[in-house]
Formats: sequence, C-alpha cells, structure tokens
Amino acid sequence: MIRKMLLGAAALLAAACAPASARELVELSVVDHDSGHMLDPYPHRGDRWIAGEPGHRYGVRLTNTTGERVLVVLSVDGVNAVSGQSADPSQAGYVLGPYESAEISGWRKSLDEVARFYFTDLGDSYAARTGRPRDVGVIGIAVFEEARPRYRPLPAPAPPVAREGTPGRAESKAAAPAAQAEAATADGATRQRIGTGHGEREWSPIGQTRFVRATRGPVQVSELRYDEARRLVALGILPRPHPRWRDRRDDAPRAFPNAFVPDPPRRY
Repeated sequence: MIRKMLLGAAALLAAACAPASARELVELSVVDHDSGHMLDPYPHRGDRWIAGEPGHRYGVRLTNTTGERVLVVLSVDGVNAVSGQSADPSQAGYVLGPYESAEISGWRKSLDEVARFYFTDLGDSYAARTGRPRDVGVIGIAVFEEARPRYRPLPAPAPPVAREGTPGRAESKAAAPAAQAEAATADGATRQRIGTGHGEREWSPIGQTRFVRATRGPVQVSELRYDEARRLVALGILPRPHPRWRDRRDDAPRAFPNAFVPDPPRRY
C-alpha cells in the first residue's frame, strides 16, 4: 500500500465553498475488495452513481494527477473519514505527493489502524448509528492545493460553528431551517437502501505532515453517489434485467439447467 500522510490541523473554510477551478486535480474511484473490481460510475441527472453490494468491503482510491502535493478531505456518508466529525472541507484529510495514488480502506482510528468500509443496510451504517443519516449514500472529496513560500499565511481561523444535526453540505446550512432538515432526513432514510458500516480493524499505518492551504476554499469538490443495484434499476440508472430471468425463484424449473448432457445414474 502506498504510504499516506495525515494532516493534523486545518484552516477554517470561508462561507462560500464552491470550487475555484473546474479542473480535476484528484481522481476519485471506489474498489470492491471482495470482488476485486473497480465499481463503474454511471451518470444520471448530473450525479455519478455506483452500485454497492451489501456486505462487501470497499476502498476509496485517490489519485493525484498533478506534480504538486495536494490535501484531500474525504467524506463518507457526510462524515469525515479521518476525524469522525460531520464533514466540512475545513477539516483534516490526507496529503498526496505528486502523482501519488492511495487507497483509503476505512475510518481512521489511529495513525496505525482503520475500521473497514463495507456496504451495509442503512440502519447499520456508521452515520445512521451516530445519529446522522441525512447524507448516507454519498462519497465525496474536497481538494486543496498547497501554498508556496511566496504566499502570505492565512489569517487565524474563527471559532468553528457546531455542526452536529445540521445539513452536511455547506451551501445548505444557512438555507434549511430545523424542521426542513428533519423532514429531509426522514425522506432520505426512506429512499436510501444502503450505507457504509464501521467494520473490523485493519493495520494501515500513516505519518503526519504540515500542509498550508493555498486557498480558503477547495479547488475541487467531487462526489460519487451509491446504492444497491436494484434501486439504481428503479431509478433508471441501470437497465432492467431481461424479463425471461426476472423474479425467477432459485428452485423453479429451468428449460436449460446445464450446458451438456450429463451421464445418468449407474444401475446396480
């Protein structure tokens, strides 16, 4: 596994969090560790979707496409994968070296261990179990470039605002009152079928490094939405199974159960 470096401190993000640049500094993808396959993204109405298999462990692959160091703040189900806080771009994340790739396989528990990511029922997801089901079903990154020596240091950050129980996306915080947030949480929990669980511990050592952000806001924000394949079919993201094979019981008679004629039982 390629070594990753953890950022310990972060500057507070300004009110606007729209990316300053459209270019993709870091590529975001998801690997199913049980099947060994990269999960293909499917575009749908401005979002990218992947189909997760309940019970399967997965990793988030981050690839720095630039020749400079970058900071990547990773959010899974609206939760910072390093600190466990309700995710905000201003928080700690992973620093990738020039052209470096790293695979994040779980929730960071220490500098030596993670708790594995795995697809699971919504109620068993880490976000839902910690009272934050609103943003279950999305994996996202906020990317920052590093300040060069000629840049002036950022001003001291203001005290952070409490974020528990508020919408995970910064642009929604000022707009949605508490009653709307509660209604949206209930509605989202009804629609979403799976989330990301807090799995077994795994050895995943990292180091620490200092990183000064070049800008107060991220230069890239990317998201991947996910759910079970059957919901993606219902949404029209994936094609429906052929009617000949849909809803067939495993024990139902089949016209073509085998490829070739087997030998009959021997007579005694």
